[in-house]
Amino acid sequence: MSKKPVIKLDDVTKIYPLPAGDVVALDNLSLEVTEGEFVAIMGASGSGKSTLLNQIGCLDVPTSGEIYIDERSTSEMNDYELTELRRDKIGFVFQKFNLIPLLTAYENVEYPLVVKHKKRDTSGRPEELLRRVGLEGAMITHKPTELSGGQQQRVSIARALVNDPKILLCDEPTGALDSQTSSSIMDLLTELNEQGRTVVMVTHDLHVAEYAHRTIRISDGKIV
Repeated sequence: MSKKPVIKLDDVTKIYPLPAGDVVALDNLSLEVTEGEFVAIMGASGSGKSTLLNQIGCLDVPTSGEIYIDERSTSEMNDYELTELRRDKIGFVFQKFNLIPLLTAYENVEYPLVVKHKKRDTSGRPEELLRRVGLEGAMITHKPTELSGGQQQRVSIARALVNDPKILLCDEPTGALDSQTSSSIMDLLTELNEQGRTVVMVTHDLHVAEYAHRTIRISDGKIV
């Protein structure tokens, strides 16, 4: 039995109107990603790959076309439903980690749970996830500035997983890391994918893209 598409884009166009003229970031792009797939998106700077990731993550709306997440059209969702979708079904991992500097590693991972449940976590899930990504003991009480780049990315991945999302979106997850740390982060993402999560990753690194099942190349907002 074929797996269902967990992500589907139908003729998605994204145009940014600028004083010097409109910029077409995505140009009638159609794409399907099935449940449990690991997909790499590659392309030159300005090709539209990060715009595509933002569309899939419902961080931005298309100028035209339809996006379906888990077979639901995002255009039919209100702001509250879109917020719920981003919070519960999609985990985001960024190149620059995007951790909250005043919070400890533990508090950064706990934060999405606090937002969701309006109270401090009592499940022990943040600590369990930090242990799974290789951080435990006193390390989880450190603020981001007291952690290495690789450790910060591990915190970022644990935070992305805390609401148990089906989809993990990664924007250059190894871009700020050395090659050895990159390999260990990619091994971790592979393990998460093998556990059933759908992973979509933007990367400029051919070696990193080799971890994916499929590579999509984008140029001028189109799949080539």
